[in-house]
Amino acid sequence: QVQLVESGGGLAQPGGSLSLSCAASGFTINSYTMSWYRQAPGKDRELVAAIISVGGSTNYAEAVKGRFTISRDNAKNTVYLQMNGLKPEDTAVYYCNAAHRFRPGLRYWGQGTQVTVSS
Repeated sequence: QVQLVESGGGLAQPGGSLSLSCAASGFTINSYTMSWYRQAPGKDRELVAAIISVGGSTNYAEAVKGRFTISRDNAKNTVYLQMNGLKPEDTAVYYCNAAHRFRPGLRYWGQGTQVTVSS
């Protein structure tokens, strides 16, 4: 059974940090671009960060550049999102996504984890 399971969400104060993890099972992430998306109430889901399957090249939304870091550990079949300098506008449900590098229609989503930034 294919699964992406996010963890690490919660409540943080402005300026604080959280670390999200996304553990994959039922497939190996080696051939997948791994991404984090987020969706705030009343807004569309947006791409936060992505890391390609080979070479580790990364891409970030302008809003999180310099504050968030995406990384992957193919041996552990896991992708991470380190979030520093959190702002209230980072509040959203964060979703993990896996997109196959050579098969565009093959992609998986996690169930999401809530991140709330508030004092």
